[in-house]
Amino acid sequence: MLNNAHLTTILPAVDLERARRFYSQTLGLKEERKTAEGGVRFRAGDGTDLELVPRGQPSKSEYTALTFEVSDVEGELRDLEGRGVKFEDYDLPGLKTERHIAIMGSEKAAWFKDPDGNILCIHQGGGRRA
Repeated sequence: MLNNAHLTTILPAVDLERARRFYSQTLGLKEERKTAEGGVRFRAGDGTDLELVPRGQPSKSEYTALTFEVSDVEGELRDLEGRGVKFEDYDLPGLKTERHIAIMGSEKAAWFKDPDGNILCIHQGGGRRA
């Protein structure tokens, strides 16, 4: 069964060095190793992995590719803004952000993009582990 399998998220990166700096220096993920495919693998605090793979063109994803479960969205948002991260704002049916944060019942979320346009999220609440 896959319920015991380790998960690795894989994201494309056009400029691998720029993406490596963003994930290691800006977001603070621990760089683990270079991969056989020419990418780089990071380890998050809970033991999950993120692998960046070199690609000639950025992905055109219109959905969240990666979510960081956190205990304090506001605090993380302020810290990341201080590191130069620009957060998105949305005003859509069923989703509106105020000061970059969407409040959905007991959950809070804020979205930003990596240098290749991959949509990332910080999320708090909803019974998920933070």
